[in-house]
Amino acid sequence: MSVTSVPSAGARSVTVPLACATSLPTPSQSAAYITSLGKPTAAEILQDCKDRGRVALQPRCGVGGHEEMKRLLATLEEEARPDILTLTIDSHTRLKRFGEARRTLHLRPADLNGYPLVAHGWQRGRELNELVDAPLEIRHGSPDARLLFDVSVASGITSFEGGGISYNLPYSKAVPLAESLTAWQDVDRACGELAEHGVIVDRELFGTLTAVLVPPSISLAVSVLEAVLATRAGVRCVSVAYPQGGHLVQDVAALRSIPVLAERYLPAGVQVHAVLHEFMGVFPRKRDNAEDLILYGALAARLGGASKLITKTYQEAYGIPDTAANVAGLRLADRANSPLLEFVAVDDGQVTEEQGWILDEVADLVEPLLQRPDLIEAVVEAFAEGRLDIPFSASRSARSDVIPRRDATGAIRYRTVGALPFAPARLRRNEELLRAVDGPGEPGIDTLMAGLTGDINYFRGLFRESEPHTGAHGPERSRNATAATPTAPGESRN
Repeated sequence: MSVTSVPSAGARSVTVPLACATSLPTPSQSAAYITSLGKPTAAEILQDCKDRGRVALQPRCGVGGHEEMKRLLATLEEEARPDILTLTIDSHTRLKRFGEARRTLHLRPADLNGYPLVAHGWQRGRELNELVDAPLEIRHGSPDARLLFDVSVASGITSFEGGGISYNLPYSKAVPLAESLTAWQDVDRACGELAEHGVIVDRELFGTLTAVLVPPSISLAVSVLEAVLATRAGVRCVSVAYPQGGHLVQDVAALRSIPVLAERYLPAGVQVHAVLHEFMGVFPRKRDNAEDLILYGALAARLGGASKLITKTYQEAYGIPDTAANVAGLRLADRANSPLLEFVAVDDGQVTEEQGWILDEVADLVEPLLQRPDLIEAVVEAFAEGRLDIPFSASRSARSDVIPRRDATGAIRYRTVGALPFAPARLRRNEELLRAVDGPGEPGIDTLMAGLTGDINYFRGLFRESEPHTGAHGPERSRNATAATPTAPGESRN
C-alpha cells in the first residue's frame, strides 16, 4: 500500500477492498509499469498539443461492468481517436463506499453510474490501459480520493482530476473543507514522489465547480489556490479547467488568463495547461442547435489557447448520451482544429480588456490568502467568512451568498458579491453592466428568479426552443446503460 492510502494524522482509517488490499504496487513499481507501457502520458499529450497549437479532445465515459467498459473505450478510440480517454468513477467509490460498489458490481453492474475502479482492482485497470493507445484520466468527484489515486496509479493511469475545494463544495454537504484539503495534499505529495521516479502525473483542477453561471474569477481563483497547494506538495503538471460560460470574449479571456496566473502564482518549471469544459448548463434539445453549441465551444477553446477540450454531445438535453453520440461529438469538436478555420477570430481588444478585469478580480480573492503562512487554514477561514464563495453550493462550508447574472451581452457577472473582497472599481463595473438588465437598485425576488431562470436557459432562449423536442433523438435515446457515458458526481450533465 502506498503513502496515500495511509490516513493522515487525525483522519479516519479506510477499509481497503479485497481487490486491491493484498498487493498494491509501490510507487516505484507503478512508475516502472507506466514507463514500460510505451505510450505517452497525459502530460506528454497535453504538452505536444500545446506546442502544436492543437486542442486535445477528451470525452466523458464510464460504466460499471468491466467488459462493457472495455467495449466503450475501444469503440471511442476506434471511431473517434480522442487524445485522452476517461474513466468516470461511480458514486459509491466517490464516497468511499467500496463495499457497496463491490456488491452492486456483482449483483447489478448496470446500476452503477460509473466504473468502480477500486472494486475492480488495479489489475483490471491495467487491462483497460493496455487496451487503448490513448492515456487515461480519472474523473470522479471525491473529497477524499487517496485510495482511488493509489489504485489509479497502479493501473498506469497518468491523469487525475480534482481538488480539496472543487471536489468538495459543489457536491458534498457535510465534509469539512480542512479534511478534504488535507486528503488532497496526500494525493499531491504522491504525485511528487512519482515525479522523482520519472513519471509526471497530470493533475487537472475542476474549476467547473457548480457548472452553471460560474463567474470566471471565482473559477480561476479556486484553481489558483488548489494549484499553489498542489505544486508546493510536488505536482509538476497542472491542468486548470474552466467551464464555458457561453460568451465568446469572456471565455477566451478566461482561458488566456490561465498562463498569466500561472506565471504570477506558480513556481517556474511546472507544466500548466488550460482546459475548457464545453457548456455544462441547460443544453438545446434540437440536434442542430446542440451541435452548433458544441462547435462554438470547440472554437472558443481554440481561440483561447486551450490545451484540451472536454466534449459534449447532441443528446445532453435528454440524459445519458450513448456511444454514437459521444463519437459524433468528438468528431464535430475536432473540426475546430482544422487549418481552414484560421480565419475565425475574436476581437483582441475586447478580450484584453475583459482579461484585465478577470485578473484583477482573481488577485482580490487570492492574494490576501497567499500571504498567509498556512494556506489551508486561510482558505478554510475565507470560505467560513464569505471572502471566498461559490454560487449554488451544496456544502455547509460555503455561504453561497454570491448570485451571478448575465449582462445584456450574455457575459456572467456578479449581481450579489456577498463578502467577496473586490475593490470598489470592480464592484462598480459589475453594477453598471447589470443595470441594463435589471435596472437600478436590487431587483425583487420574482424579478431575480425570472432573470436567473432565463440566464440558466440562455442557449435554449437564444435558439428559441420553447417546447420539449421529442423527435428521433429525444428521451428514448437515453436508456442504453451499457453503451452510455453516465454521470458521476463531479461531472455535471444535462
